[in-house]
Order: sequence, then C-alpha cells, then structure tokens
Amino acid sequence: MERVLLHICCGPCSITTIKTLQDRGCEVTGLYCNPNIHPLTEYVKRRDGCLEVADRLGIKVIVKDDEYEPQAWFRAVAHRENNRCFHCYALRLERTASIAKNGGFDYFTTTLLYSKYQKHDVIAGLCRDLETPKTRFYYHDFREGWQEGIDLSREWGVYRQQYCGCLYSENERYHRELGTRS
Repeated sequence: MERVLLHICCGPCSITTIKTLQDRGCEVTGLYCNPNIHPLTEYVKRRDGCLEVADRLGIKVIVKDDEYEPQAWFRAVAHRENNRCFHCYALRLERTASIAKNGGFDYFTTTLLYSKYQKHDVIAGLCRDLETPKTRFYYHDFREGWQEGIDLSREWGVYRQQYCGCLYSENERYHRELGTRS
C-alpha cells in the first residue's frame, strides 16, 4: 500500500480528496500546516474541521500548530501581493514535501488541488518541482469531487469558510461591505 502525505487546508476540501485516495488503495496521512490562515480564530476553526473529517474517514493528521507563524507568511508574500498565491503555495508545499521525504512517504499531494478557486496548474507545477525519486508528487484533479465535498461538509456540519484563508483574500471577499458614506 502506497503511503501518501496529504496537505490539508481545511475540512471541506479534504473530504472527497481523502476518499479518492483511499478508494485508490492509498494509506493517507493528513498534514495541517497553514501559516497563511488569518486570524488565529479562523486557523483554529479550519484545523478543527480538518480533524473532524479525519476522524470520520479514519486517517491520522499531523498538526503543526507550532509552525503557525503568520509573520513568516507575511514576510514570504510582502511586496509580492500580485503573485502572493505562488509564494503561499510554496511555503506550505515545500514543508509538506520535506515532511513527506523525512517521514518515508511514497507520495505527497494537497487538497489545494480540490478547489476550483485555486491556481491548479501553478500548484501542480510547484509540486512536480518538489518531488524526489523517493517521494513523488501524487497528481489527481480532485476538483471532480467538488460538489460532493460541499454536500457532505454541509451534511456533516463541518465548518465552511468564506475565503481562501489569508488576510488579502478575506479583504477581497468582504470589501463590498465597506460601502460608501455620504
């Protein structure tokens, strides 16, 4: 059985991703390492949603709360706002690939490949650059399970966020609420 380390950004994105990997005969271990998520209360809600899904689907999750350092994330994307997603992906996926390699996993992959809102080709290309002969990137277009993941997360009552996770995406999502004052 091939061992896969799955970077998980949140519970809803992990549901059909985990199920797909399990259906393909993989032994899945999750990794929750997301210094991009802001604020801390949002990070905790997403972490807890990740753990809830993992428990339902019978997988272990490595939680890197000690690596929740939004300061490092802000340094990585500062003055790169137009290309911030790439640097955000790189920070998390480089860590995922390193843990997978050091942990003797056959593969690593990410739930970022589930979202229709993420830069799929950029993520896949970055992961291909990070693979090694011993720890390869497991590519699958997990977007095919998009609606099923939404439906199950609602049915299970898993916390569903309204923005990607970073301060920039939160501001973009809710900017219209500023309105105009006379």
